[in-house]
Amino acid sequence: MSTNNVVNYGWETAESPQSCDYIAPFVVGLIDQYQPQRVLDIGSGNGRLCGLIAQNHHYVCGMEYDATGVELARKAYPSINFYHYGVQDNPALLLEHENREHFDLVVSTEVIEHLYSPQLLAQYAHSILTKNGKLIITTPYHGYLKNLALSIFDKWDHHHTALWEGGHIKFWSIKTLSKLLEDQGFKVIKATGVGRIPYFWKSMVVVAEKQPVA
Repeated sequence: MSTNNVVNYGWETAESPQSCDYIAPFVVGLIDQYQPQRVLDIGSGNGRLCGLIAQNHHYVCGMEYDATGVELARKAYPSINFYHYGVQDNPALLLEHENREHFDLVVSTEVIEHLYSPQLLAQYAHSILTKNGKLIITTPYHGYLKNLALSIFDKWDHHHTALWEGGHIKFWSIKTLSKLLEDQGFKVIKATGVGRIPYFWKSMVVVAEKQPVA
């Protein structure tokens, strides 16, 4: 199995990342719409999104591969469980901590673009979700018009974050992310953008439903 060998993604404070301003309200709204009993945040960082989800009276826990992020999250949100795991780890380890109770919804915001083996995230989510459980993924948006604008305004170096250790190494479109999820046992039920005007979105949001194993 492939592993992701980056262990530090730059978490230094408990402050919200800039992307949280436009992603978190939309994602929390989706979660409220589906009314899950149990939520897992994969790549929970410093715990900010988990804190917002908990405010709306959903049970939530987080898992994060960056040890500093886990430490910050535990200090900021002591009533929420945060686990130092990555998607390359055995899901049974997390479920054991959670009394072997599966989750109705998994959310992962701005994570999959950092992974060498992104299929591991989908596999992990599939294994810990209940029947017909939902997976919400956000990642920077790519489409023809936005890609063209990045070229015209010479913004690709900035966008690629090539000098950021642990930065973006996968660049997704709705089509490619949907294909990944469908190959790992999900059915995409919603795909849209968030932040900025349509088709120049900062990020895209894909919602998928777990399908039964054939």
